[in-house]
Amino acid sequence: MIAKCDRRDYNDRMTSIYVRDVSENALTTLKVRAARAGQSLQGYIRQLLEAEATTLTPEEAASQARAIAARSTVTADDTLAAIDEMRRARQ
Repeated sequence: MIAKCDRRDYNDRMTSIYVRDVSENALTTLKVRAARAGQSLQGYIRQLLEAEATTLTPEEAASQARAIAARSTVTADDTLAAIDEMRRARQ
């Protein structure tokens, strides 16, 4: 099986991705999900790929968190004090 998915690249041109050796079961499942979502198979797979591409991996998220923390002047004591203050305010 070959599944085709088109998307726009950074120059706003359409590019193609071909996926070979997709099992019949996986293809059927994707077709059913696409139909339930009111989308073509191509549109559904494109949406999945775009969502995956915009989601940070755990490593990317950790790297960004470290970069933010490195720029921060907030200490662990500041954080604990803020939590205590919020708890007291709820009582």
